[in-house]
Amino acid sequence: MPNCPRCHQSVDAQAISCPYCRMPLKAYGHPGIPLHRATGEEYLCQSCTYHADDSCTFPQRPYAKECTLYQNISQKQLKADQHRDPNSLAIVIKNWIRRNQFWLLLLGLLLISFLIAL
Repeated sequence: MPNCPRCHQSVDAQAISCPYCRMPLKAYGHPGIPLHRATGEEYLCQSCTYHADDSCTFPQRPYAKECTLYQNISQKQLKADQHRDPNSLAIVIKNWIRRNQFWLLLLGLLLISFLIAL
């Protein structure tokens, strides 16, 4: 269970507000959408990908302290760097094999039966 950022009590993952201190945890009326909060004096917009590419439509931009659209630009760069990893070919092949296990098994059985028939 996640903790409330204000009172640090355990709250239900689907809770819209903290039952102890009433701090909003999710976007009002949308329990599936997380509400991101700025820590300290910085605004969320300074590190948001939507602000960086000028596609943000949030009315509080560039001074938003709470936002449902927020995506951290450093996390996006980290994910992009992981895709450029030299081991990524091995990961792609591993994922392809996992997705096509049935066909590979069928092909293996056909090859074995062909070798037995010879």
